[in-house]
Amino acid sequence: MKKVELLAPAKDKKTAIAAINSGCDALYIGASNFGARKKVPNSLEDIKEIVDYAHKFYVKVHVTINTILTDDELVEAQELIQKLYDIGVDAIIVQDTGIFKFAIDGKLPPIVLHASTQCDNRTLEKVKFFEQMGISRVILARELSVEQIKNICSPLSGEDVQSTGKDSIEIETFIHGALCVCYSGQCYMSYYIGGRSANRGECAQACRKKYTLVDDKGNIIAKDKYLLSMKDFNASDHLKELIDAGVKSFKIEGRLKDENYVKNVVAYYRCEIDKFAQKTSSGKIFLDFKPDVKKSFNRGFTDYFLDGRKRCFNFDTPKSIGEKLGKITKVGKDYFKIGGQEGKKAGGQACIRINSQDGLYFSGQGCLVNKVEGNKIYPNKMDGIAVGVEVYRNFDSKFEKQLENSKTKRRIGVKFVCKNGVLKAQDEDGNFVTSVLPQGEKPKNPEKMKETFVNQLKKTGESDFYVEDIVVNGELAFIPLSKVNELRRSILDLLMVERLKNYPREFQKPIKYAEYPVKKLDYRANIHNEEAKSFYENCGCEVCEMAAESGALPKELMRTKHCLKFAFNMCKSPQKLYLIDEKGQKYPLQFDCKNCEMVILNSCN
Repeated sequence: MKKVELLAPAKDKKTAIAAINSGCDALYIGASNFGARKKVPNSLEDIKEIVDYAHKFYVKVHVTINTILTDDELVEAQELIQKLYDIGVDAIIVQDTGIFKFAIDGKLPPIVLHASTQCDNRTLEKVKFFEQMGISRVILARELSVEQIKNICSPLSGEDVQSTGKDSIEIETFIHGALCVCYSGQCYMSYYIGGRSANRGECAQACRKKYTLVDDKGNIIAKDKYLLSMKDFNASDHLKELIDAGVKSFKIEGRLKDENYVKNVVAYYRCEIDKFAQKTSSGKIFLDFKPDVKKSFNRGFTDYFLDGRKRCFNFDTPKSIGEKLGKITKVGKDYFKIGGQEGKKAGGQACIRINSQDGLYFSGQGCLVNKVEGNKIYPNKMDGIAVGVEVYRNFDSKFEKQLENSKTKRRIGVKFVCKNGVLKAQDEDGNFVTSVLPQGEKPKNPEKMKETFVNQLKKTGESDFYVEDIVVNGELAFIPLSKVNELRRSILDLLMVERLKNYPREFQKPIKYAEYPVKKLDYRANIHNEEAKSFYENCGCEVCEMAAESGALPKELMRTKHCLKFAFNMCKSPQKLYLIDEKGQKYPLQFDCKNCEMVILNSCN
């Protein structure tokens, strides 16, 4: 089986530890600045603690430096990257090419560099450019199909794989979480509307607002709907295809999500990926709950464009709808019933039980469950409740409590071999240490001594190890119980020191300039500093325009694979369409039918 990485999000130290314990092979987190989620910064001290814990299990830590930077910020970022390298961070995720220039100029430590999805990585030509530079990994755009991903991965697997066993450049794709409606790195709507730049980590989420769709004659096609709001991504049905295509890392979106969300989603994908591939980290996950992504925050799920165009949007709400329960079959004065709530479903499956304090969603609104009596559900309000209405549960109070109290633990397998008065402890990665056993008199009952010795070695308690096997050759001298326990603790401590000493840290190979596939660059290249401008010029480009954040007026506010003509069955319609926001601002829409894309233009066009 191939080895692939499960990459988890973390907004803080607590969430990072939960992600590691739940089974991720790597995690990504923001530092004190320059991350695309400005709301969730983390101190170097906290990141150092995360790194130290992660590396016990050979889990990697990636830090996001994925905003575009001013000239002054670029110097600050350089200093931050050096500090991150010094505390053991494995990789940084980069959007601003000024950082790549610093690396070429020898101004960065040899920390592994990943080209962020914010770099707009949706073509083989773009990925080949990063490969020729020597970048370690490219994170692809979410909009690609499995076939497109395969067509990108295949040409990248050549001589490097045959000689070193590694691809010349690794491919990372998203598999779960919120979807930006726009190609990542190409959204200027938030900045245009209110000065909050998505490329600077301050996105105001214009795509989750209400809009009205009209034609050029003023006819209303849809009024006050969330016309740019996508469902959430769920690629769990395509994992094997993506592994076979050559993807090396599977990324879960969610650096703003809470600890329970991360626990559940990471554990779910750990279980799913394990069916088709080996993990790249160490340790066994001892789960005490059954993961179910339907029970965590979601806007309804879509596999987006992995196997063709789907209805990937949810125009009714940008909020979580959760798991589908059924339709309302009866409404009383202060209660209602949902069909099939009790008994068995067809096929013998148990029905979903509803509990007090659950949150329910229906018809763009929701309620809390005050109590449940039999199959009668008593909500805190009856607004919108009617026979035939589809009901979802977007907060499962019992499941959330289970996640909150979960003692899920990750432990490293260890084998003990006792021979000729020496105890050897070897972990699942081949690291080992030895300790000489205390010498003493012969025990009165050698078999009982051996049994006690084995049983005490098994008691790894709250340590980071669990025992896979114990082999004792020959007889043991008498060793007091307390000494056996002390021996176990000390040899496991030594083994952890040995593991960390042998941690397989990777380093960035030297990178160089390469020929960029586009020769003239405008604001969409997001060039916000002189180093980035120089980088592109050294790659054979003419920089015609700096970033929108540098003063350029973007013509395209958003380019997206989501198409409102498709959504409203108007693909062949020649009508001109416009979006009108809640403040009355009107945005012309342009349709690139050849590439099946929709463009939102600024209102000056």
